[in-house]
Amino acid sequence: MREAIAEINKGLEDDIRAVGTVQDLDELKVKYLRKKGPVQGLVRALRDISPEERPNAGKLINDFKGSVEDRLCQLQESFEGEESSRRLEEETLDITLPGRRRFLSRKHLVTQMLDEVLDILSGMGFTVQYGPDIETDYYNFEALNFAKDHPARDMQDTFYIDKDTLLRTHTSNTQVRVMESNTPPIRVAIPGKCFRNETITARSHVFFHQVEGLYIDEGVTFADLLSMLEEFFQKLFHDQDTKVRVRPSYFPFVEPGMEVDVSCMICSGKGCPICKHTGWLEVAGAGMVHPEVMKSGGIDSEKYTGYAWGLGLERLLMIKHGIKDIRLFFENDLRFLEQFA
Repeated sequence: MREAIAEINKGLEDDIRAVGTVQDLDELKVKYLRKKGPVQGLVRALRDISPEERPNAGKLINDFKGSVEDRLCQLQESFEGEESSRRLEEETLDITLPGRRRFLSRKHLVTQMLDEVLDILSGMGFTVQYGPDIETDYYNFEALNFAKDHPARDMQDTFYIDKDTLLRTHTSNTQVRVMESNTPPIRVAIPGKCFRNETITARSHVFFHQVEGLYIDEGVTFADLLSMLEEFFQKLFHDQDTKVRVRPSYFPFVEPGMEVDVSCMICSGKGCPICKHTGWLEVAGAGMVHPEVMKSGGIDSEKYTGYAWGLGLERLLMIKHGIKDIRLFFENDLRFLEQFA
């Protein structure tokens, strides 16, 4: 057995001296360590050895097999080290090249505007209340003084799910819900998405974002509404010179109702293309809460009064940044969105 091992070892040494590449080494491993190779042949030869000599012979074979594996492993490490060194010498790395910039995620500009509006309103004493996007006809229309055959329903192009369920057309749907579950004083801001079945153009979309304000208490007056609006828009546009004016308008859930304009912050009220040379920009609708709406919410309109107002976030953004197409907010074009990081 010793002579057989010595003969195999001599052949191995000769083959090792002839190895020049990693591929040659792999072929050498296959040659000596495969099942039908010379090392395994020694194991098969054990059957021809007497039982008394078999343990010693088996130990010799195992030791030899281990030495062959160790030798080939060391040789492989040597080849890999040489190949790695050679590759490092041949390859070059230009450390003067700039690194690849990693872009962090950021809030959508509509979300940024929403955060700013809610932050201002929170500082003015309003708490935030959310309402459902999928609403009943009662809370979206009837409880807000829209009778079943009221012509004001024609003002809303509504997405109906069935005859009594719809996608809300305004955040005013939450007003009566708040009144039903709270007693005055009530001072809430109601943000959310709204949906209207309109033709998508540069000025209108099938969904948009609103923030509604609702304040109900004893002795709330129209003057309180005007002063609140002026303070809010001064803070929003960061301009103490911002002026507010109101124009009569009709909304079924307020009486009196009005449209709210602010002096154009682009031209300081002097007139420009953004404000159509009027010096004013329309930003919100508002008014004193209608007694019928208070009645729907279970609040005594003889004891309490209140005001409500609502604004569109996309409208504010278009005014604030001179954006002329509402569709840009929802097309996810990074070239547009990255300007408002």
